[in-house]
Amino acid sequence: MAKVIKMFQTLRNHWKKTTVGIGLLTWGGNWLYGKHCDNLLRRAACQEAQVFGDEIILPNEQIKKATVFLNPAACKGKARSLFEKNAAPILHLSGLDVTVVKTDYEGQAKKLLELMENTDIIIIAGGDGTVQEVITGLLRRADEAAFSKIPIGFIPLGKSSTLSHTLHPESSNQVQHITDATLSILKGETLPVDVLQIKGNKDQPVFAVTGLRWGAYRDAGAKVSKYWYFGPLKTKAAHFFNTLKGWPQKHPAFLTYLGPTPRPPEEPEQKTGRPPLYIRLYKRLTQYWAVKEIPKEVTPEAWQETQLSAIEFSITTQNRCLDLKRTEDFMNICIEPDTISKGEYIKRGSQKMQDPHLCPEGSQCLQASRCILQLPEDTGGSLAIDNEEYEAMPVEVRLLPRKLQFFCDSRKKEQMLQGAS
Repeated sequence: MAKVIKMFQTLRNHWKKTTVGIGLLTWGGNWLYGKHCDNLLRRAACQEAQVFGDEIILPNEQIKKATVFLNPAACKGKARSLFEKNAAPILHLSGLDVTVVKTDYEGQAKKLLELMENTDIIIIAGGDGTVQEVITGLLRRADEAAFSKIPIGFIPLGKSSTLSHTLHPESSNQVQHITDATLSILKGETLPVDVLQIKGNKDQPVFAVTGLRWGAYRDAGAKVSKYWYFGPLKTKAAHFFNTLKGWPQKHPAFLTYLGPTPRPPEEPEQKTGRPPLYIRLYKRLTQYWAVKEIPKEVTPEAWQETQLSAIEFSITTQNRCLDLKRTEDFMNICIEPDTISKGEYIKRGSQKMQDPHLCPEGSQCLQASRCILQLPEDTGGSLAIDNEEYEAMPVEVRLLPRKLQFFCDSRKKEQMLQGAS
């Protein structure tokens, strides 16, 4: 008992060291407990993946091939470690024939997609930039009609993974978020995703699943990291210093667009194989004896025009809030007025950092299936396409509805179907 009393007296006499020691022990214990919980999540996910790997394959069936496009530079260089610890074991245990392709520089994924051979599954491991590169390379192929039917999995490893909010449930635990996204690929549930085809002065178009931004909020948001020394006020500082360059910041342009288009019925899956001889003969005879119809006059497309001057202009898909039973296909155009005050601009800039495609009250909202944005010749700045910078130039944006199929969590799809009903 005397030793215990002496120990407490020592701790009391050295209370500063005692406080620091208790703090370090508490932090270390919490860190070790978090690591233990992460290992339990990995083990549970691997056991679930093992069930798929233990399934019996018939003699005439082939093992499915999965091609993974991994961007090691994502998440400040941590993407490779995150993938190898959390996603790779699940994929290998599932029985898939996995091929991992690591990109070494920006734009390499586009070139690799042009040379890719047949595969059953495409998996994107990275952030918004990796998604944009892969789908651009995929849809630039000459045989994109066939390759666009290949289901795509998305493992969110980047700093910004916008599409993940649509495909997977929200989770504060990064390990659980990655393992859930990987398991959704094995379970096979898919969602149709809209794609924007963006064509500028260059020959090759760029494709996006989120949208396009051009304006003052985008310019200030790209410079937030330069004001790191302001700490939590760096976002407000970036927008404040951006107002010193000139006010009001107007972005004039000329916009022509087409309205929404009715959604066509889903095409049934075409069965492979050649039909019998009598069916082919019947089709040829009906085509030969068919009465030639007089071609109908094609009604001209109803283009609409508007001259705009905005502080920011954005075009977004409906992928963020998918409505699986909608009757029209369109993209959302938001034109934010340039008449706001500096204080409102700085305040709204913080909101834009949290939700880049927020369309605030007082903005002009349009719905279009296709649009052409004409910019003045001396226009500077940049366009943000899926959070990737491109030189500001006149662009033509076309909506490709339900162009790609992405693997998703079944719980998210049930929520969408219940919301639509």
